[in-house]
Amino acid sequence: MDTSKELLFFFSALGAFNGIILGVYFFFFTKKKHLTNYFLGALLFALSIRIAKSVFVYFHPELPKMYLQFGLTACFFIGPCLYYFVKSAVDEVQIMPKSWKFILAFWGTLIVAVGVLYPYEVYPKLWGGYFIRIIYFQWFVYIVFAGFELRNVLKKIVSRKEKITPAEMWFSMLYFGNFLLFLFYFLAIMGASAATYISGAVVFSFILYLGISILLYRKKTDDLFLLNRKISNKKIDSAEAAMWFEKLENAMFDKVLYKNPNLTLQDLSQEINISSHQLSQFLNNNLGKNFTSFVNEFRINEACKIIASSDKLTLESVGYDVGFNSKSTFFAAFKKHKGTTPLNYQIQVLQP
Repeated sequence: MDTSKELLFFFSALGAFNGIILGVYFFFFTKKKHLTNYFLGALLFALSIRIAKSVFVYFHPELPKMYLQFGLTACFFIGPCLYYFVKSAVDEVQIMPKSWKFILAFWGTLIVAVGVLYPYEVYPKLWGGYFIRIIYFQWFVYIVFAGFELRNVLKKIVSRKEKITPAEMWFSMLYFGNFLLFLFYFLAIMGASAATYISGAVVFSFILYLGISILLYRKKTDDLFLLNRKISNKKIDSAEAAMWFEKLENAMFDKVLYKNPNLTLQDLSQEINISSHQLSQFLNNNLGKNFTSFVNEFRINEACKIIASSDKLTLESVGYDVGFNSKSTFFAAFKKHKGTTPLNYQIQVLQP
């Protein structure tokens, strides 16, 4: 390779390598373990694998076909990781719902099964024709879904009428960067004259280093992952707050929404007809609690009623009945709100 190609290879390959390192950092070494961190780490890892495949195959096309299959397999997870990265931030999800785990497991099982039954080495036309189009279509669909979740933030950026927070700028940059990557790869697949696989790798490296620069420049980075939380310290006025609180209690008591284990901030905000940002601000500044703590109070109070009324149900089943996803989550939340374990509480209320 000549000097220009060597520099291009070095810059592109280094971007893929640093993407993996940064993904590992978000997955294991951030101080505060937001769910968004994990999905960002997984997103960077999947992107880096995809980019690394493009780089090495572009400069060494004689590599075995399994590298192509490995890269396309990683590509299959880019869309889902992007979508759940955005949604976990918008809805302030801290514990991954079972539905998300099921969908990710489904995609993983599907792509692995296809890879085993129809390996690229044996079916290159199938992968190069049908499978690659399905993979990129799935990626595009998730980009659209993620854009829908970010629609309010994107509107703010386009209109420029409101002040944009660092978190909103951060998420928008990552979203548009992902869209640009998809666009370059899609144009390359469609045979556009100016688009090549290596151009996607260059774009990825540029966006990655821009993101690293932002992280290094800012002394505080936790607020980059809290898209809706405590944007403002201003309390909602008393009349409006009383109305919202009444609507929340009606939604919780009459419709028992807290029993839905997959209940999100956005679901609850839609139920009382306000934005998720307004609801988050109200919960934090007026009630002094976050969404998870607010919902868990209703669940714990209901659990206490069930425990006090009967000793025939197991504590684990009580937790599931009131809306918790797991036994450990139920026990931890109960101890936090009541200062004792469910078992000790059962002994206290049922003793003669």
